[in-house]
Amino acid sequence: MEKKTNFRWTVVALLFFATTINYLDRQVLGLLKPALEVEFGWTETDYATIVMAFSAAYAVGLLFYGGFVDKIGTKLGYAISITVWSIAAIFHAAAQSTMGFIAARASLGLGEAGNFPVAIKATAEWFPKKERALATGIFNSGANIGAVVAPIMVPWILGAYGWQEAFIITGAIGFIWLGFWWFLYEVPSRKKGISKDEYDHIHSDDDEETEQAQESRPEEKGGWLKLFRIRQTWAFVFGKFLTDPVWWFFLFWLPSYFASNFDLDLKKPSLHLAILYTATTIGSIGGGYLSGYFIRKGMPVFKARKTAMLLFAIIVVPIVFAQYCTNIWQAVALISLAAAAHQAWSANIFTTASDMFPKKAVSSVVGIGGMAGSVGGILFPLLVGNLLDAAKAAGNINTGYNLIFIICGFAYLLAWGIMHLFAPRMEKVKL
Repeated sequence: MEKKTNFRWTVVALLFFATTINYLDRQVLGLLKPALEVEFGWTETDYATIVMAFSAAYAVGLLFYGGFVDKIGTKLGYAISITVWSIAAIFHAAAQSTMGFIAARASLGLGEAGNFPVAIKATAEWFPKKERALATGIFNSGANIGAVVAPIMVPWILGAYGWQEAFIITGAIGFIWLGFWWFLYEVPSRKKGISKDEYDHIHSDDDEETEQAQESRPEEKGGWLKLFRIRQTWAFVFGKFLTDPVWWFFLFWLPSYFASNFDLDLKKPSLHLAILYTATTIGSIGGGYLSGYFIRKGMPVFKARKTAMLLFAIIVVPIVFAQYCTNIWQAVALISLAAAAHQAWSANIFTTASDMFPKKAVSSVVGIGGMAGSVGGILFPLLVGNLLDAAKAAGNINTGYNLIFIICGFAYLLAWGIMHLFAPRMEKVKL
């Protein structure tokens, strides 16, 4: 009797650690911001420009990387992505000016653009729909673990060695992961050692083509551009455009917010930030589980996703009351709730792409939507930087943060409404 395998969960573990490394490398700059501001004389607008350089490169990378991965495959696609972003992360240590950091961040953005298109495609390759949101929530929680590890690890390296070493040490971790990925990963049809039972489970969706049929069918000409004429693509695009910038604000500005508003010492490991990002891990996995639970209870797939996403959009709203917090733990509680809800939202919005589109187009759609999120990530830091500089000039930086939290609080409800407008039933796309 053939032994049953569960290799798909090993795949999730690989995706989880890659995403952890991705966000660890991404967040180092935000934690070093106070030290680098002193050394290089940055204003809030200078810092916003550096963040925008990352966002712009990330947007360009996402737009093209999705289609690139659909052509070369997940295994090679991830290997190229993590190699580029790890080298770029280390390159920050050589920066001697603001322009040097802009170049380093842009390179990091280009490399990191490959993470989510590849991870979502790999999830679609290895999981049936009823398990995809949970699998996505698990690997997406790596973003939160990276954000938990960074506030503990980076200040310690900064205090013990210096800011250059913080970039070098964190950047080098990606090459360790690369070895595991290259020797372990393969698509199900070519992976040796998985049981027929697991293979059949992976392809158990009645409306999904088998992997062999997809691989044997020739690529349609102009298929990538055709995606822009599909309403479901635009539903995903606007959902990402309006909500991704909120998470980037949480990553890049929250350490500075706690330092300026509550005198948090960023040269020491931060329990406050660690707790905040730990809460987002619960949100990511719980959000993926919830829509899967609805599906197991008999709710149609698309209704389950939209019901869960509406709930998470509502949970973000209380962040608007952060302006009334009188101590740091009150702020941590409200922002933790919003950040956890974002990650729950994120686990589900990514899964809508693999729900609505066939596997051969998933990376392309995720890349297009991710590009839109990055465009929002370019525009929002510009607004944030100007608001904070103006508030600082007026002598009350809290005013700037209060306006930003109000925007964050209502972004998800607006995104949900627009997604519902473009894809009220989220029908399956047939290419």
